[in-house]
Amino acid sequence: MARVLDSGWYVLGPEVDTFEADWATYCEADHAVGVANGLDALSLSLRALDIGPGDEVIVPSNTYIATWLAVSGVGATPVPVEPDPATYNIDSARIAAAITSRTRAILPVHLYGQPADLDPILKLAREHSLAVIEDAAQCLGARYKGKRIGAHGDIVCWSFYPGKNLGAMGDAGAITTNRADLAERVRMLRNYGSKEKYVNEEAGVNSRLDPLQAAVLSVKLKVLDEWTERRRALASFYTDAFSDSGLALPHVPNWADPVWHLYVLQTPDRAAMLERFEKAGIGSLVHYPIPSHMQKAYKDAAIAPGDLPLARDMAAQVLSLPIGPEISKDVAERVVEVVLG
Repeated sequence: MARVLDSGWYVLGPEVDTFEADWATYCEADHAVGVANGLDALSLSLRALDIGPGDEVIVPSNTYIATWLAVSGVGATPVPVEPDPATYNIDSARIAAAITSRTRAILPVHLYGQPADLDPILKLAREHSLAVIEDAAQCLGARYKGKRIGAHGDIVCWSFYPGKNLGAMGDAGAITTNRADLAERVRMLRNYGSKEKYVNEEAGVNSRLDPLQAAVLSVKLKVLDEWTERRRALASFYTDAFSDSGLALPHVPNWADPVWHLYVLQTPDRAAMLERFEKAGIGSLVHYPIPSHMQKAYKDAAIAPGDLPLARDMAAQVLSLPIGPEISKDVAERVVEVVLG
């Protein structure tokens, strides 16, 4: 950070270039473009694919609302598909029934740090000439069938919000892709629609990754894999400890190599468990208590609360346990005690 401040270069520049190159390499992608945050990564990706009013984009019913907001923000319509109850991710077997003549893209989310099942999604997309935009905000470093998440679909969107596995000191985001045309379009859109100073080819926005954040991310990237291994060890400890508890635990398919952004279980007794955590002075969270289709932001979307029962029921029962590279064994054992009551 001191190096950035001393440089006098506070917008884009060498620090951003360096991180973009390193992030692309890490993600096994040809291109990376830094933007201001994860929502902008999604929105700019949709714009780069010329998706807008009159178009439909298939999204998970069970996700953070940013996925839906990006679609709505470009004037398109989010079309929700229910999750696989075992993995929480979009159920690829349900997607075909949601495709219409207006569908332009499928937007799977790699939720909680676990990849969605991409091969069936990519197959459907090819059959129907659809784009695949991956929301990988929670999946930094994960692998699907041995290959790092980063370029399976047309474009992959990342968030470096401070709470993510690779977090900045504020908001930050990026896209990765193997398509040079999409990388170039996002690069232009993030900078007022300009490739050349004072020459604006289209109505872009100001969504540039800050050099200070790029410098922080470059340092943290060097230890991301080490932190991920600590998360995996903790997730394994939890799973072993709860194996006979009767709780609904995360399921990991044999083709997934998750990074455990969150460890989410389901319990009909969530209120009581949350109370036990509070009494013990241990933090726990609900991701996410209100499904997108039940938010006031989508009250005019003509989706009734009962239309997406899996998302609704998950929202009522999921609970995220403390997980992260900083969690000690003593803390993890105390978490297990609280969960088991």
